[in-house]
Amino acid sequence: MLKTGDKAPDFSLFSDSGEKISLKDFKGKKVILYFYPKDDTSGCTKEACSFRDNIKVISKKNAVVIGVSKDNTASHVKFKKKYDLPFTLLSDENLDMLKKYDVWKEKSMYGKKYMGIVRTTYVIDEKGKISAVFNKVKVDGHVEEILSGL
Repeated sequence: MLKTGDKAPDFSLFSDSGEKISLKDFKGKKVILYFYPKDDTSGCTKEACSFRDNIKVISKKNAVVIGVSKDNTASHVKFKKKYDLPFTLLSDENLDMLKKYDVWKEKSMYGKKYMGIVRTTYVIDEKGKISAVFNKVKVDGHVEEILSGL
């Protein structure tokens, strides 16, 4: 499990715009890296829109938001357009980054076990170190909690 003070694992994934994005592209900025289960589902939409609605405050704090899920880039494009999301969404269909950040885990719903993304947010400082970890995120109040620590 990654913890505060650890060096954030690098990644290189395709974004909703079709370009390859790496952690090193954001050196000198704080990165709010949030992992979410699925595009256009109720909790994930609420979380994404909360980041969208606070993007000006986030930008003023020299931070960027990056959302990551297993959905493909075409799904991300639709999700981003539908809700006018002003930040990057990364697609990790191969689970590489999801496993590096320890968010691909066994989950349970109605007694059925399955593998999926546990909603988690990492805040990474300007030098690439993890400055905060939010596990098993509850969507309501989450962005405000992050902002208070930026």
